[in-house]
Amino acid sequence: MRLIIITGMSGSGKSTAARALEDDGFFVVDNLPPVMLPKFLEVTQEERTDAQGIAVVMDVRSRSFLHGCERVLASMAQQGHEVEILFFDATDEMLVRRYSETRRRHPMSLNGGVQEGILRERMLLDPLRKLSTTLIDTTQLSPHQLRDKVINAVCGHEGSSPLAVCLQSFGFRYGIPPGSDLVIDVRFLPNPHFVRDLRPFTGKDAAVQEFVLNQPSCQEFLQRFTGLLEFLLPQYRSEGKSYLTLSIGCTGGRHRSVTLVEALRSVFDIEGISLEVVHRDIAKG
Repeated sequence: MRLIIITGMSGSGKSTAARALEDDGFFVVDNLPPVMLPKFLEVTQEERTDAQGIAVVMDVRSRSFLHGCERVLASMAQQGHEVEILFFDATDEMLVRRYSETRRRHPMSLNGGVQEGILRERMLLDPLRKLSTTLIDTTQLSPHQLRDKVINAVCGHEGSSPLAVCLQSFGFRYGIPPGSDLVIDVRFLPNPHFVRDLRPFTGKDAAVQEFVLNQPSCQEFLQRFTGLLEFLLPQYRSEGKSYLTLSIGCTGGRHRSVTLVEALRSVFDIEGISLEVVHRDIAKG
């Protein structure tokens, strides 16, 4: 099993690195006690055969690991695990600035002073820094640039993570779905509900789709909205967004919104996008 140890200075971006590896298929655990590492690897190997590897965040919170890190890592290697250590660092000035922005207490500060905590932490982490296989200085990196650098260092490819899209129809009478990133109201379109022959059907039926999609206003909407999505999706993905929920609503969630969700499926058929389609309220009307 490939084992990635994520370590380094507090405030240097370890949490961002852990999330990047998790999005890329690694099984990630934070602040695991060293004594549990061998058993954890054994269980994970059996239960998570789908994972690319394991990433464990270990830092000054695990004091016992710091004192016996060479012995622990040698033991892991002897068991056949491919052990890599990613050490994250930044200048003292940048670390102080980050702690000032977050207003968090440094874990190594005895009296609340950040600079004192940074000095103590550097001394404790120096042996682990010397053992590191990859040193990443995050001083000038944005969170997105850091994600790219981590994925490139570990996996050998750019860190543009897959974008999982949930495209869903809903009815406004039942409320906007929680967690929606984008909400589109299509109640401006003629409503098949008021056409007696179409009322019993839904937007998944050909007759309703033909009625809705043949409206000039619908054709223009699809053209304009498709262009917007073709612009937005690569932008979201390049910025590291991993999940997008797009909710399209009409009055009852049976006809117009369902039709448009079905019509928009093909827009998401591009590399790096995984699509889930949900019709939330289709059976309620």
